[in-house]
Amino acid sequence: MIMADAGTPSLAAQVRTAVIWRSGSQVLTQIVSWCSTLIVIRLLAPQDYGLFAMAQVMLVLLSTMNGWGLASALIREPEVSEERLRQTLGMLVLMNCGLALTQFLAAPLVALWFGQPQVTSLLRVLSLLYLAVPFCALSHAIMSRRMDFRRPAQVRLIAALAGAATALTGAFNDWGVWTLVAAPLVMIVAEAVGMTRASGAPIRPSFRFAGAGHIAGFGGVMTATQLFWFVQSQSDVMIAGRVLDPHNLGVYTTGLFLAQLLASKFVPPINEVAYAAYSRSQDEGQGDRGSSALLATIRLVMLIALPAYAGMAVVAQPLVPVLLGDKWIEIIPLLPILASAMAMMTLQILFAPATNARGVPWAALRIAMLGSVVMPVSFFIGSRWGIEGFAWGWVGGMAVLTAATVRLSGRIVGLQLGGLARAIAPPLVAALVMALGVAMLLQTLPNGLPPLLVLIIAVPLGAVLYGSALHLIAPERMAEALHFARNRSEVEPAPAE
Repeated sequence: MIMADAGTPSLAAQVRTAVIWRSGSQVLTQIVSWCSTLIVIRLLAPQDYGLFAMAQVMLVLLSTMNGWGLASALIREPEVSEERLRQTLGMLVLMNCGLALTQFLAAPLVALWFGQPQVTSLLRVLSLLYLAVPFCALSHAIMSRRMDFRRPAQVRLIAALAGAATALTGAFNDWGVWTLVAAPLVMIVAEAVGMTRASGAPIRPSFRFAGAGHIAGFGGVMTATQLFWFVQSQSDVMIAGRVLDPHNLGVYTTGLFLAQLLASKFVPPINEVAYAAYSRSQDEGQGDRGSSALLATIRLVMLIALPAYAGMAVVAQPLVPVLLGDKWIEIIPLLPILASAMAMMTLQILFAPATNARGVPWAALRIAMLGSVVMPVSFFIGSRWGIEGFAWGWVGGMAVLTAATVRLSGRIVGLQLGGLARAIAPPLVAALVMALGVAMLLQTLPNGLPPLLVLIIAVPLGAVLYGSALHLIAPERMAEALHFARNRSEVEPAPAE
């Protein structure tokens, strides 16, 4: 029997530390990113974002095949040798060089689809991104195996600063849409260099792949999942790019960016930690705790997500001009619609790490396959009603997809609907109470108040209303969150002989 050493942090303590580092650093990183992004949005035109969104369709498509699934397979391995790391790096290098060449050659076809010749040049320069991916992906896997999220957090913060400086330089020097190209290039190169140094990852790939077939197999399923995810998440731009002009497409994609901030920026870091923790639990013979661990994650995430989305919906009118400027006011009617869709999406994407860690990647694949049908159909139907129709397409599609995910993935991890309802109901009710109270306040305020002043009044009131309602409905939720944050140094005692 293997015993834990005295003073060894328990898995729970490691998870707490990892979440605090990963999520806390993500807050700092996003503050840097948002500050620069909000300045850049004010300086660039909507059509610049529309052109970049067109180029981003192919970038997102090929990025689903960049090999992160191969690297993620290493996290589940009990032991990983130096040779296995070099083999994985070799696979990643081959895949990403192929993707870079594919994007370079296919760029004119994408430009032809959208009827925008400039997209060709954008895509050809963006093909350089793939050359840095192998070093980011392998280093991430190495440090995730160690449950080390402190050094990656530091590297990502430095990379974000480099990207923000590049974006601001471009915006103030009239680079136009090229600002949106240069910033991610600088950021990923900085991250690749920093992550490789921090992890001690090999930099010499091996192209002899004997014995690495199971890694390729697991990674292949995850890559297929990402391909279907691409169809699910990018079909709106594929359709909108054909029926909307660059200005309206820029309005739609920027509104979607704002609505997706929580789901796309803060939930993925939590899922990274969750996947590593769930995998470790499997290794330690604690797989039967899968549903309780998933429910704990859902309680923690939805405690923050639901009031954030409800608040975004109710204060959309003053929020948009304050954050983005008056030229983006067309986004205002989109936010309440998109916020409800993103609340469902936030819940839906929490399930994949739990099923993947149990060695059942086909579950996420089946859900992604369903999404690749449901979402395009929803967007195609919504396209008849313009920008708002695409927003409602998100609502209808995500309602179907979330229900399917809960049924399929919940069965695999042993999650009961009653337990899920008890996890979500308290923050949902409290968020609705908060939204109603803030909406009533906004109706009583005199017309003509500056939007910033309206936010200064509404946001603190919303926080008080949410906290008070949650305390009345489920006081244990706040206590659970505080306990999680405070007990990050918990040490697992050595078991008795």
